[in-house]
Amino acid sequence: MQNIVWLLLTYKVPPEPAARRIAVWRKLKGMGAVYLQNGVCLLPKTDDHVRRLKMLENDIAEARGESVILETVALDQAQENKVVERFKADRDEAYAEFLDKCNDFEREVAKEIAASHYSYAELEENDVDLKKLRGWLAKIRKIDFYGAERAAEAAERLKGCEAVLDDYARRVFDAHDEDR
Repeated sequence: MQNIVWLLLTYKVPPEPAARRIAVWRKLKGMGAVYLQNGVCLLPKTDDHVRRLKMLENDIAEARGESVILETVALDQAQENKVVERFKADRDEAYAEFLDKCNDFEREVAKEIAASHYSYAELEENDVDLKKLRGWLAKIRKIDFYGAERAAEAAERLKGCEAVLDDYARRVFDAHDEDR
């Protein structure tokens, strides 16, 4: 048995204003927390997670809420596996969304090529979109604590998007050289 040590956070925040509840949820999701049920979530124990949960505990108190942070381990290997699978499933869901955006990116570039629309402005816009994809994948990887199945596929798709943009850039540069 691995005996992964987790941080368990239970919290209640008043329903109004809803913005505070949403802010807590966003912070926890951004950290990669897995919800076991409403107001109960887990994170692998790291110094960073301890620090960030203590700060969140303060935010919850300021919102007139209640919270408790506990250190915990699974009862047995089967329970630990269940939790790790929840983490992997959440990350695979995020990777699937990322892959959809890669499809959108590639379709957009293909549309420009089909229309023979080779402008620097369009290239710059697509370059900004590619940077967003890179940043998004980096965020997902940072919270992929247990190696979700779709991680490698997402990395390959990003390389594919980079190749598509490189090809488009060559076409833009070639089109502008011909104009001279």
